[in-house]
Amino acid sequence: MEKAYISIKNWAEDDRPRERMTQKGPASLSDAELLAILIGSGTRDRSAIDLARDVLSQAHNNLHELGRLSIPELQKTKGIGEARAITIAAALEFGRRRQITEGLQRTTVTQSRDAAEIVIPLMRDLNHEVFCVLYLNHANRLIRHELISSGGITGTVADIRMILKNALLYNASQLIVAHNHPSGNLQPSNADKELTRKLKEAAGFMDIKLLDHLIVAGVSYLSLSDEGFM
Repeated sequence: MEKAYISIKNWAEDDRPRERMTQKGPASLSDAELLAILIGSGTRDRSAIDLARDVLSQAHNNLHELGRLSIPELQKTKGIGEARAITIAAALEFGRRRQITEGLQRTTVTQSRDAAEIVIPLMRDLNHEVFCVLYLNHANRLIRHELISSGGITGTVADIRMILKNALLYNASQLIVAHNHPSGNLQPSNADKELTRKLKEAAGFMDIKLLDHLIVAGVSYLSLSDEGFM
């Protein structure tokens, strides 16, 4: 026998996500309940929490995968129209920007983990490859960061001349570069290693030191320096 649908409005007050969040704080809510608050209301036969569970199921109940879903992909869940999809995407973008801001507040970069905290939020939810450069002074202080290229699903091209031109423009004496692997594979390709070698050699002629090359896959990273590839 099919379970009767009961609107959230008819739930006990302590069970309603908004009321519980007010009384006990956001940490007391499950992922589905937090998402239900963003969705706002249910449909004729599905509550907001039911819709939230459907959306999470589409992302295999993984918040990282949820962050990679586009607005059209979110709309594939029955009951999630454009307005609701935009609301979800906007909330995820706010979270992403908060992480980016936290990473950029780090004034010095002394190890691969420091660099990873800056570049992972920039790259982790992307479905295409991008190449990022961190420009540092002689005291390892971050001068600037920028995405200098983007590519397709299988690769991206980094212009060594542009990287070094910008390093001179920003008066940087050290560099850390990073790019992402949307496939999830952290292992550097032969092309990754060759690019690292060429960039390190070219930078050396200009008295600029290439400190590291990070590969980002989701929330994980590999440092070519730590792994002995440099």
